Amino acid sequence: MIYPNQSGGIMDALANDIAAIEAERVFLSDLASGAEVIRDQWGIPHARALNTSDLFILNGYIHAQDRMWQMEAALRRGIGRLAEWTGPSALPADRLARQLGAEAAARRDFAALNPETRAMLESYARGVNAWIDAGGTAAEYKLMGERPIRWEPWFSVAVMRQRGILMGSVWFKLWRAAALGTVGAAAVPLLRYDDNGPERYIVPQGPEGRRLTATLEELAPAIEALSGFGPEDGTVGGSNNWAIAGARTATGMPLVAGDPHRQYEIPGMYTQLHLTGPEFDAIGLTVPGVPAFPHFCHTENVAWCVTHTFADLHDLYVEEFSDGGATFRTENGPGETVTRQETISVRGAASETITVHETRHGPVIAGDPATGKALALKSAQLYDTDLSLNCLLPMMTARSLDEFYDHCKGWGVIDHNVVGADRDGHIGVLVRATVPERDRINGWLPVPGWTGEHEWRGYIPFERMPRELDPAAGYVVTANNRPVPEDHPDYIATDCHPSTRASRLAARIERLPGLTAGDMQDFLRDTDSEPAREIAARIVGAGDGPLVEMLETWDGRMDPGLTAPTIYYTIRQEMTRILVRRSGLDKASTHVAASPAPGIPALNQLWWILPNLLRENDTSLLNGVNWDDVIREAIATVSAREQPQPWGVAHRPVFIHPLSHIFPEDPGVAPPSSDPTGGDGDCVLATGGFPDYGTRSVYGPVARYIFDLADWDNSRWIVLHGTSGHAGSSHYSDQNPLWARGEMVPMAYSPAAVAAHATARTRFEPA
Repeated sequence: MIYPNQSGGIMDALANDIAAIEAERVFLSDLASGAEVIRDQWGIPHARALNTSDLFILNGYIHAQDRMWQMEAALRRGIGRLAEWTGPSALPADRLARQLGAEAAARRDFAALNPETRAMLESYARGVNAWIDAGGTAAEYKLMGERPIRWEPWFSVAVMRQRGILMGSVWFKLWRAAALGTVGAAAVPLLRYDDNGPERYIVPQGPEGRRLTATLEELAPAIEALSGFGPEDGTVGGSNNWAIAGARTATGMPLVAGDPHRQYEIPGMYTQLHLTGPEFDAIGLTVPGVPAFPHFCHTENVAWCVTHTFADLHDLYVEEFSDGGATFRTENGPGETVTRQETISVRGAASETITVHETRHGPVIAGDPATGKALALKSAQLYDTDLSLNCLLPMMTARSLDEFYDHCKGWGVIDHNVVGADRDGHIGVLVRATVPERDRINGWLPVPGWTGEHEWRGYIPFERMPRELDPAAGYVVTANNRPVPEDHPDYIATDCHPSTRASRLAARIERLPGLTAGDMQDFLRDTDSEPAREIAARIVGAGDGPLVEMLETWDGRMDPGLTAPTIYYTIRQEMTRILVRRSGLDKASTHVAASPAPGIPALNQLWWILPNLLRENDTSLLNGVNWDDVIREAIATVSAREQPQPWGVAHRPVFIHPLSHIFPEDPGVAPPSSDPTGGDGDCVLATGGFPDYGTRSVYGPVARYIFDLADWDNSRWIVLHGTSGHAGSSHYSDQNPLWARGEMVPMAYSPAAVAAHATARTRFEPA
C-alpha cells in the first residue's frame, strides 16, 4: 500500500491508472496547490490534496455539492431557525432550540477551540462558500425562493451538536414526571425500558446482572418537588457495533462492523467520503456540515465506530418561583431569574416572540415560572464550553487504538460507545462522554432545585470513564445496552435499550470460528427477535383462532416474506394500546412535562415496557384485568381487520423529506421509495417503527460498514439511499436496493482500488 507521505505522493501513484478518465477542471481561489476528487460508480468521492488545509477545502466543497440544503437545514434546526423555511410545523422545535441557547453555545465553543481545529473549520467553510460562489444551489432552494447561506466556521459546531442534542435521558425523566400523577409513585420504576431479563454490560464485556431500582424513600424528594407541577393527570437513537479479535477471524486480524440507527430522513444523516493528504489517509461516514469523521472511519492504522451510550448527560430541576417568576428559590435564599426575548420568523405566518427564563441550572423548558413551578434543564451538552471538535484531527493521526482513545479526551457533544481496532491486532471499547458527577437518584425524575442536595460535583474524570482493551472473550459488542453495572462506582446511566441485540450478536460471534467480512454482513441483516418469540408464545397460550394458529410454528424471525411477523406486531400494538387506555397514561402525553418538542407519545413509551410487564406478569397498570384478557381483546381487534400482509409489504420503510408536506407535488423534494426489508426494533436488523405509524418502518440502519484490518480494500459500506441529496441524480437512491437486501458496496481505499472503481475525475487548481 502506498501512503500519502511517501515519496511521490499518492496522487502520483494514481496518475497513470486514471489518465484515461478526462478530468473536469475547477478553479478555487483559496487552494494552495493542485488537488483532485475521484468518484466511483456509486458517486462516492475520494479527495486527495498535497496539504491539509486544501483537503478540508475539498471536504467542504464536496459536502456542499452533494448535501448543501441538508447542511443548512441541520444548522437551522440546531439554532432554532427552521420555521423560516418550513413554517409553523417547525415552531415547537425552534422554541426549544431558542430556550436552550444553542446558537450562543456554538459561538462560545468555536471561540474556545484550539488554533488547529479552528483552521480546519475555516478551511471547510471556504470550500462550502466556493461552491456557493460558483452558483451552486439545489431544488429545495429554488422551491423556497432562497439561496444557500454563506457558511461560517462556527456553523459546524452547531450542526455537530444538533445531530445529538438532548438524546437519551431527558425524555425518560420527562416521561416519568408526566406519568407520575396518573400511575402513582410506586409504579414509577416500571416506566423503564425492558431489560430483556439479565442485562449484558459494555464494560466489562460479557457479565450479566440485574438492574437496580429506586425506592419510594429515595424518590420522595423528587415526588414532593413535582407536587403541583402541572395537572395531576396529564427520540430515537441507537446502533449496533462490534470488533472481533484476530484469534476469532479467518485472517488473524480484527474485523469491525456495525450500523447507526436513525429516523429515515432524506437526505440521510451520513454520506461516504475518503480524504487523503500528507497527515492522514481516512475513509468513512461523514456528517454533512462537519469536517472529518466524528463517528465511523478507518485510517492506515486504526478503525473506529460508535453507538449511543445513553449516558445520563441531562438533569431536570423543579424550580420554585416567586414574584411572578422574577426570582427562584435556592438553599441560600432567592436567586434572580434571567430572561431574554427571542423572535422566531415563520414562513407563511406571523413571527412569534417568546420569553426565555433561566435559573442557575439552565433554561426553563417546561412550565411557566409565573405559575410558581417549572422545569429547568441542566445539560452537559450546553452548560459548559464543549471542545469535542478538538478531537477530530488527532483521531485521524493516531497510530494505535490506545492512542486513539487518549485523543478522545474532552469529547462531550454526545455520548458514545467507541469500538475500535488497530493494525497491531488490538480491539477495545471506550465510553466517550462528558458525564456529570452526581447522585444516581437524579436519573429517575426531575429533582428539587432548591435544596442543594442534587447538584453536580464537576464531571467524571476522563481517566475513570469505562474503557477496555483486548477483552478475554476476544470480541467487543455494544448495542445501546447498559454501559456498566449499576453498582459501578460512578453513576453513568439509568435508562438504556434492552440487551436483546447485544446478546444475539455475542451468541453469533461465539458460534462461528474463522469469522470473515461476509459473516459480518450476514450478522447485520439478522432478523431474529427474541421478544417476538416470547410475546408470541404468550399470545398462543392465551388465545385461539386462525391468526394465533399462524404463530404456533413461527420461530420469531422478522423476515419480509412471512405473514406471522405482521400478526405478532399488530397484536402487540393492540396490547400496547389497551395498556395505554387501562393505565390512563394516554393523559400523560398532554402533561406539561411532556410538552418539549417533539413531545412524548405514551404509546411509544409503553411499547418498550410491555415485554417486561408480561415477563413479570405485572398487572398493576391494567386496572383490574389480567394479561390474558388483554391478549384476547387484542386478537379480536386484529382479527376483525383485513387479512394481514407479508411483513416486507407491511413494514416497508417510510422515507421523509422535511419539505414534502409543503410541496407535496414537486419531484425535487419527493423522497425516494424504498425496497422492502425485514427486521424490526428488537432485531439486529433494527428497522423499527412507532405504533402510531402502523406497521411501517420509520427508523433503522441509515448506513452500514465493515472494516477488515487484514485488507482495507476488503472493507464494505452502504447508505440507505445514495451519496447525492439531489432528487434526479443517478446517485440519489442507487444504493437503496442493495441496502434493503442487506448487501454492501466496496470501500475502495488503496490507490489501485480507487483507480479500479473510478468513473469520474475533477481536478481542482488555484485560481
